[in-house]
Amino acid sequence: MSTANLSLQYRLQVASRVVAAVVGGYMLASALTVLIALVWPLPQAEAVLASMMLGFVWYTLAVMWVFSVKSATRAWLGMVLPTSIVAALCWWLLPVAQGAGA
Repeated sequence: MSTANLSLQYRLQVASRVVAAVVGGYMLASALTVLIALVWPLPQAEAVLASMMLGFVWYTLAVMWVFSVKSATRAWLGMVLPTSIVAALCWWLLPVAQGAGA
C-alpha cells in the first residue's frame, strides 16, 4: 500500500471517530439525561436540572472513550448499543412517569 492510501485510511478512521464522538456522544448523553430524570427520586424540576448537569459529564466521558478504544468500529458499537438500550428503557419508563405526574 502506498503512503497516500494509508494516510487516507487513517484520516477516515479519525473522521469516523470524531463523528462517533460528536453525534454518538450527544445521543448517549441525551438518552442518559432523560433516563436519570425519569428515575431520580427528586421533584421533577430538580431531577431534570440535576440530570442535565450530569449530561456534560456523560458527554465528556463518551468522547474520551471513543478515542481510547482500539478501532472505530468498537467506538461506534460503544455508542450505538448503550444508546439503544437506554433509549428503550426511557421509552418503557416514560408512560409510567407521565402517569405518576398527572
